[in-house]
Amino acid sequence: MQDVLDHAALKTKQRAIRNGFPETMGLRVHRAISWIGRAEACGEDDDARFIFLWIAFNAAYADEREFQSVAPGERAAFVDYFRRLVARDGERRIDKALWQRFTGPVRILMENRYVFNPFWQHHNGIDGFEDWEEKFRASSRSFAQAFQAGDSVRVLSYVFDRLYVLRNQLVHGGATWNSGVNRAQVRDGAAILGFLLPVFVDLMMDNPATGWGRPFYPVVA
Repeated sequence: MQDVLDHAALKTKQRAIRNGFPETMGLRVHRAISWIGRAEACGEDDDARFIFLWIAFNAAYADEREFQSVAPGERAAFVDYFRRLVARDGERRIDKALWQRFTGPVRILMENRYVFNPFWQHHNGIDGFEDWEEKFRASSRSFAQAFQAGDSVRVLSYVFDRLYVLRNQLVHGGATWNSGVNRAQVRDGAAILGFLLPVFVDLMMDNPATGWGRPFYPVVA
């Protein structure tokens, strides 16, 4: 298997085995691969790459519960999705990405207060977050414990929690395109997503019978 999966490799595999996919899972994979391809076309535009890769992530994991009033919360759904992926990652590709390829960027991301949501809640005057620094230190300790314990699901959850804040900054207009202010986290975030998302989709294709959930927006004639 090639070191870094790209859109072409994913699309070739999908076309070869898609007849064996459940309809809902096939649609999910098809959409995710399309957005991975769009992200690749962005070249060095890391802001656009990050956004398109996050759309690919949404296409891959989000199911109908995310859009119901009793939804458990978007980031809670991340954990369920990560748990299914890690359990089926026999080659430990996710582990190798987190503990080898991206260990530096992941640690830097976790040390960055600007992608820690309580920091912004306090900065915007929301009550109850005066102790954001204590929360930040506690989060860093918990992450370090998960990292040292080799807990892939928890590490992924912490990483994507930070990336989710970055996603909000970009999508909701809280950042300037190609800004030098947030360049490091956008660049590293796009690199992390650009490697992990194809792995996630590849694992889904290898395990089509797993309950990956139903897309809330199916194709309707």
